[in-house]
Amino acid sequence: MSVAFHTCFPLRKTRVHEVCGPGATGFVAMACARASGTLLWIRENWHNETPSPVGLCRFFDPDRLLVAQAKDQTDALVVAEEALRDGSVPLVIIELSQPLGLTAGRRLQLAAKAGRSTGLCLISEDMGSNAAETRWHAAALYDPVPQDSTLMRWKLIKNKSGTLGAWDVRWDHPARRLDVVSPPALQPGAAGPSG
Repeated sequence: MSVAFHTCFPLRKTRVHEVCGPGATGFVAMACARASGTLLWIRENWHNETPSPVGLCRFFDPDRLLVAQAKDQTDALVVAEEALRDGSVPLVIIELSQPLGLTAGRRLQLAAKAGRSTGLCLISEDMGSNAAETRWHAAALYDPVPQDSTLMRWKLIKNKSGTLGAWDVRWDHPARRLDVVSPPALQPGAAGPSG
C-alpha cells in the first residue's frame, strides 16, 4: 500500500527533512513555494554558485529569501539550529557537504519542534541521516509531451511516519502549484498494461 501524496507534501511542520538527487534544488524551490513568510537558505561560503532570484521567481517571490553564508558545515548547523528554534522563519534550507551525525540531526529536530518550523537539508545521495523525518529523491523524467515545466519523479525513500511512495509531479507556473501527474499508461484513454 502506497502513501497518499498530500499526507507527506507539503513537508510536515516541526520536523527536519532531507532531499537528494539531480532534481533536489527543484524540490527545494517547490517546498519554498508552499511555505509562507520569510525563507532562510544556509550554505557554506566555498560554494561558487548561489540560488538565482530570477530562476526562483517562477516558484515564489525571491524577496522572501534570505541566503546565509557560513564558514563551514559546523557554523551552518549552528545558524540552522538557531533559526529553527527561533521560529520566525517557517522554512530553513540547509545545504550539507558532509554526512550529518545523529547528535547534530537530533538537535535540528528538537530545534524545529521548539520553534514550530520546518527544516530541509539538501544532501548528496550517500549522506542520509537517521534523524531525518523523511528523505526524498528528486529527478527529472523524460516527458513524451513536453510542457513549460519539467516532469519530475519524487520518491519518498525514508518516512519515519509511514509508508514510502513515488509520484510524478509537474510545476504549474500560472497557478503556482504542484500537480501530481499520472504516468502515461494510467491517463484516461490509455491502453495500460495488459494481463
